[in-house]
Amino acid sequence: MNYHKKTVRDVDVSGKKVLLRCDFNVPLDKETGAITDEKRIVASLPTIQYLLEHGAAVIACSHLGRPKGQVKPELSLKPVAERLGQLLNVDAQLAADVAGPDAAAKAAALQSGQVLLLENLRFQPEEEKNDPEFAKTLASFADLFVSDAFGTVHRAHASTAGVAAYLPAVAGLLVEKELSFLGGALEEPKRPFVAILGGSKVSDKIGVLESLLTKADAILIGGGMSYTFTKALGGKIGASLLEEDRLDFAKSIMEQAETQGVQLLLPTDSVCAHEFAADAAPETFPASEIPEDMMGLDIGPETAKRYADVIQGAGTVIWNGPMGVFEFPAFAKGTAAVAEAMAASNAVTIIGGGDSAAAANQLGFADRMTHISTGGGASLEFLEGKALPGVACLLDK
Repeated sequence: MNYHKKTVRDVDVSGKKVLLRCDFNVPLDKETGAITDEKRIVASLPTIQYLLEHGAAVIACSHLGRPKGQVKPELSLKPVAERLGQLLNVDAQLAADVAGPDAAAKAAALQSGQVLLLENLRFQPEEEKNDPEFAKTLASFADLFVSDAFGTVHRAHASTAGVAAYLPAVAGLLVEKELSFLGGALEEPKRPFVAILGGSKVSDKIGVLESLLTKADAILIGGGMSYTFTKALGGKIGASLLEEDRLDFAKSIMEQAETQGVQLLLPTDSVCAHEFAADAAPETFPASEIPEDMMGLDIGPETAKRYADVIQGAGTVIWNGPMGVFEFPAFAKGTAAVAEAMAASNAVTIIGGGDSAAAANQLGFADRMTHISTGGGASLEFLEGKALPGVACLLDK
């Protein structure tokens, strides 16, 4: 996929109405409806401010939650419009509908320097179906489409890809940053290029493993997925997570790594417990000799040190997936060690969204990373080398 795309800086936006796809899918308090984390709104501000300062009128749109094509008042973007207005110090209007008469009237009346937010895109079933008529209606409100919701670019929805059939489409500053860091890491990484892969399942990382085998100098495996690799080598993994149907795949990945001269490291020790619980008593065993009645829940201290040493010598590090059950403090040490090693290194450090980003935030290392992706699924598919519909539709540089 070509990810050298035109951005808002490459086009004249003065006097234009801009349909801006944002990611305002923020968590709300179930009882009060208040926004509990506004990071995603704050992340969209640079693009909105750029557009307003350069004389555009901004018609922002986003989904929120999973209303499944039905109007659900508790998933209205009303709190987002209010907070957006406060952060921008402007009156951010909210349309009463998505692409209906109120949205059309408000969009038609919008002047340069003003902001309108359409109601939750997923109140319309046509959004997720990428319905061309719905996309055409959305596009009719504006002169230009700007994609700035990286967390949704792997979806071919009306507001992420469909509208680009009817409007010139460019990247916003947030999407530009994602493409620059993730694309740069895959295309021209500072070497050695180290990839750290964790999480629970091998099956979630098949495409990423296959893609990174052709690009990385070293791959460090942790998390629940590591036990399938250990078992494939004949190790005893007790009651740890196992994907029986992926044993042959794990074997073939290890063989390919050896053939291609890629260092593929597996845990040598594992922090285990008798049950999957926050208060379970942790015990450390060699990773290939876990007792039958115990399960591995984190990489052990020896593995954490080995991985930290590799990270210290890296030029580029990409991390996707925690090393253990980081939500339980007793089993968060491996994930913390990896995050700390990345934070202390001189490498370009990139976290591929999702649980790894949550772990870096929770453990206090987020502000010491070069880049944390805003899209879990999107960054995973990007690392797999898949074409992302919401990026492929943008104008090439």
